[in-house]
Amino acid sequence: MAAHRWCCGRRCGRSRHRPASTPPSRASNCSHHELGAEVTVSDPKALDNARKTCPELDFVADPVIAVQDADLLLHLTEWPQFSLVDPRRLAAGVSAPNVIDGRGTLDPVAWREAGWNFRALGCP
Repeated sequence: MAAHRWCCGRRCGRSRHRPASTPPSRASNCSHHELGAEVTVSDPKALDNARKTCPELDFVADPVIAVQDADLLLHLTEWPQFSLVDPRRLAAGVSAPNVIDGRGTLDPVAWREAGWNFRALGCP
C-alpha cells in the first residue's frame, strides 16, 4: 500500500496547524501497518519526523517511487505534485491499480481511463 501524505501540523514539521493530536492520515497509515499491510509513505515535508514517529513504515520523497508494487494508493493530500502525477505513469509500477482519493483532488475520469479502480469520498 502506498500513501501520498503523512500528516499535517507542527509535530510533523509543517507550518499548518491542526488541533487533533494524531492527524488522520498518520493514524491510518500506522493502523494499516499494524493490520499487516506493507506501507510506503510519500510526504517530502514530513519524512524526517514521520520516520521518528513510525519507523516501521517505508518512506520515500518521490510519489512515483512510493507506488511501486503497491496494491492500493491512498491519496491524502491536495498538493499539486501528487494530484498532477500522470495516472498512466503510476499504473505502470503498481501491482494492482486501486486508488482511494481521500481529498477529492484527483480527476476520476482520467484515473479510470488510465485503468485504475477509482474510489473517492462523495464520488460514484
